[in-house]
Amino acid sequence: MSATNPDSAFTFLSQGALIQEFKVTGHNIVQSFPEAKFYKTHNDAYLGETIGRTTNRVKGAKIDGLNGKSYQLAANDGENPNSLHGGSQGWGKQDFEGPKPVNRNGKEGVQFRYLSKDGEEGYPGTVECFVWYTAGIVGGKTVLEVEYQVELVGDECEETVVGVTNHSYFHVNTEASTTEGTVVTLGTNKYLELDPHQIPTGKIATFPDIGSAGEPFTLGATEPAIDDCFVIDSDAPVSCPLDTRVLPLRHVATISHPNTGLHLEIQSTEPAFQFYTGDGLYIPEAETDKGIKIPSRGKRTGIAIEPSRYVDCAGREEWRGMCRLKKGQTWGAKSVYQAWKE
Repeated sequence: MSATNPDSAFTFLSQGALIQEFKVTGHNIVQSFPEAKFYKTHNDAYLGETIGRTTNRVKGAKIDGLNGKSYQLAANDGENPNSLHGGSQGWGKQDFEGPKPVNRNGKEGVQFRYLSKDGEEGYPGTVECFVWYTAGIVGGKTVLEVEYQVELVGDECEETVVGVTNHSYFHVNTEASTTEGTVVTLGTNKYLELDPHQIPTGKIATFPDIGSAGEPFTLGATEPAIDDCFVIDSDAPVSCPLDTRVLPLRHVATISHPNTGLHLEIQSTEPAFQFYTGDGLYIPEAETDKGIKIPSRGKRTGIAIEPSRYVDCAGREEWRGMCRLKKGQTWGAKSVYQAWKE
């Protein structure tokens, strides 16, 4: 899909409704594979995927007290006993219907649809998910708008839990292999304090070593190493609507690199976001049908920025209002990505 300029264009795939290319003045600023087949065989890193039925981690891979029952989920978080990114075969590994060309809000776009059946990865209820991507050039910037919408359409239960985001790894230092030297500005310096298993303790604290909210910091070769959920709205457990699209967009993060002049700004209606500097990232080498070898990519070769609700809100009763979806309700979210070259 073009943003009216071939050097600023997008490519999406039906698997995971994923983002394969995000081109800005000819530069692809997301880590990707050149052929769709590699997303089936080489993508343990979730490159570009739509994450669901929940985002991030669920403590102990178990949800208690939903529909008056307990639900066991897939434990796929390495040494941690949690469920990660919707399970072993979450939405990012599933084939969506689409891309279907649409005109949404007066803009060129594509639509993806996925029907997640009751019991998939342990989650109750059949839900229908729509993902819309719309693109354009606004004020000289390449703009991608992403909307998510989920409804409980099955009759198997009265409620379920939902969370959806995108797991692209952004790389604006396209002249080098790593993100070293990338300048980062976050919309908040508040984060969810974690226990040893990467699950929130319930405390919102100030993240160390990155300065104040809105203060730029630079990624070095190894530091700072970040894999944390930052909090935009500390009142979200009581005030966050199920469909956050009714809220204004808020600044999530901006990244840029002086060597390339490439910038990316992310805004979202969501109350939090995961920021990951890719210190555990590994993308295996591959070979295309034409025999072209794609070298492996390792740690700190991309930055994941995932707008979302709080980590483990599905498993934590006092936070579950952010993600509990009942019959007749709509879960929704919107994020906007603006990129440009100076």
